[in-house]
Amino acid sequence: MNKEYSRLLLFNNMDHNKQLFQISEILTNTKLIDEEQRKLFFEVFSELIYFAKKYGFHGNLWHVYLTWILIYTENSYTKRAEIIKHIGESDSLDQLFLRDLDIFLFYFKLDLDVLCKQFDESIFRLVNDFSLQQTGKAEIRKSQAEIICILARKLGACDDTHEMKQLLDTFYEQYGVGKYALYQAFRLEEQDREVQIIPISYLDEVSLDDLVGYESQKKKLCDNTQAFIEGKKANNCLLFGDPGTGKSSSMKGVLQKYSPNGLRMIEVYKHQFRMLQPLMSQLKNRNYHFIIYMDDLSFEDFEIEYKYLKAMIEGGLESKPDNILIYATSNRRHLIREKFSDKEERRDDLHSSDTVSEKLSLSNRFGITIFFCAPERKEFQHIVKKLAKKHQISISEEELIEQANRWEMYHGGLSGRTAKQFVDYLAGQ
Repeated sequence: MNKEYSRLLLFNNMDHNKQLFQISEILTNTKLIDEEQRKLFFEVFSELIYFAKKYGFHGNLWHVYLTWILIYTENSYTKRAEIIKHIGESDSLDQLFLRDLDIFLFYFKLDLDVLCKQFDESIFRLVNDFSLQQTGKAEIRKSQAEIICILARKLGACDDTHEMKQLLDTFYEQYGVGKYALYQAFRLEEQDREVQIIPISYLDEVSLDDLVGYESQKKKLCDNTQAFIEGKKANNCLLFGDPGTGKSSSMKGVLQKYSPNGLRMIEVYKHQFRMLQPLMSQLKNRNYHFIIYMDDLSFEDFEIEYKYLKAMIEGGLESKPDNILIYATSNRRHLIREKFSDKEERRDDLHSSDTVSEKLSLSNRFGITIFFCAPERKEFQHIVKKLAKKHQISISEEELIEQANRWEMYHGGLSGRTAKQFVDYLAGQ
C-alpha cells in the first residue's frame, strides 16, 4: 500500500502530523509485525492519550486527532476560507483541498480495532470511545474542546469529501483556523530573529461582573470594544488611575466577554516595541479583531521606546490595520515621567511648549482615556461585602467590615485589589 500521508499537498506538515505519519508507517506492512512496529504502536496510542488529556478531548481520539490537523494547519486554502465565505469548488485551490480530503477520508475510515487485534492489545480500543474525568484546567476552553469533538463525530460519519469540505468550510468561517481558532490570548517571542506569536495556554479568566463597581468605566470600554468587533470606528484606549482599581481585570474581562465574537488579545511589553511592525504584518490579513495589550505602561524620561509606539499608533506612513487596536493600562495619566526639575530645565528651553507637547503627545494619541480612581471607604466596604457573599463567607457583616478596615490599614490601602486579597484570605481560613 502507498504511504497515503506522503501524497498530502496542503497538509504535509511533519510537526503537526506526527501520529498520522506513524500510523501510516505501521499500515504499510501489517503482515509483518516486528518489535519496531510494536514500539511505534505503543508510542502512537500513548501520545493520543496525552493529546486528549492536554486539551480535554473525548470520543474517538483518532477522529479528533485527524480533525485537529484539519482545523489547526494554516495553509493557502484554510487561511483563504477563514476570510472568504462560501468559496464553493470553482478553482484549483478547491480541487487541491478536495484531493487532500480524499486522503483524510481514507484515514477516517480506518478501523483501528484491526491494529489492536494484530498487536493483541485490546485495551487500546478505549481510544475509539475515550472518556476522562478532567482534573485541573485544559489547555483550551471546555466549550471549544466540545466543538472540536462534535466536528470530529460529523467528519467521521461522512462518506464523501464534498460533505467533509462543507463541514470544514463552515468551521473555518465561524471559528477560523490555526492557533487563533483555539486560543484567545498570546504573547510575543523572538526566535531566530523572527517574531513569533505564542498562545497563552492557561488564562487568568476574569469576568467583568467580578469587578464590583466602576460601571461607567466598564460601559465605556465595552461600547468601544463592541464597535470594534462590529467593524465600526473605534479608538485606542488608555486605562489609567490608582493601583489595584481593576484596570488589568477589566482587560481580562473584555477578552472573556468578546472572544466568542472573534476578539483576540496579544500582550506586548515595552522592550518588544521594535516587534510591533512585523507583528502587525502578521495580523492584518486575518479575519479576527486583535487588541495589542500593554499592561502597566509608563516611561522614564530617559527611555525613548515611546517614540516607536507613537509612530505606530498614528504618524507613520503605513496605516494601522482596521482589525488592530491598542489598549494600555497605566498608573500615570501622561505615561512619561515628569519631575519638578523639568520646570527648571524649561526655563532655559527656547521652545518649552514644544517640550511639554512632546511628552503629552503619546497619551493624546489614545482616543479614549478611562480613569479608575481608588474607592472611598463606603465603596471599599461595599466591594468587600459583594465579594464575601460570592465566596460564601459566613461571618456577620459587622465583623466582616471591622476585619476589612483593619486589613486595609496594613495591606495597601483602599482598593479593589486589597478587598479581593482580604476576601481570599478569609476564604482560605
